Amino acid sequence: MACWLYESLLLFGVVFVGGIVLGTAGVLFGAPLSPRTLQAVLFVVLGMYFAFFWSKGQTLAMKTWRIQVVDNNGRPLTRVRALARYALCWVWLLPPLAALAPFHLPMAEVAVLTLGWIAVWALLSRFHPQRQFLHDVLAGTRLIDAPAPTPSSQR
Repeated sequence: MACWLYESLLLFGVVFVGGIVLGTAGVLFGAPLSPRTLQAVLFVVLGMYFAFFWSKGQTLAMKTWRIQVVDNNGRPLTRVRALARYALCWVWLLPPLAALAPFHLPMAEVAVLTLGWIAVWALLSRFHPQRQFLHDVLAGTRLIDAPAPTPSSQR
């Protein structure tokens, strides 16, 4: 979960830069993007970020925490499998947000209920024999401990 929090800090930068570029393009071309279009484009940008790094084995946050994502045979992910994992990772957020949308609850209540869903979702991994999250089981991936980096040679 610590890696997940660190990843969210890094993704803030990715989304910020993507939003600035898209917002600037909208102003330059005289047709600002609608909020839904902006969300869709950022969804694709995040998908490309994760597919690129997961197909190499690790995102920047995963390198820090020495976690690696591989397929069930221990091989690096293909881009297709990485994109499938990305789509399935949205199960962490979309079900509670979709269920809460018709009720127009205050943001604080939405946040509490969404965080509750995330906590339950994370705890469910404790019941899996290999302690995997459901999105990894469905995507055919797993997280492993990455080898420690080798010390650089001294000159």
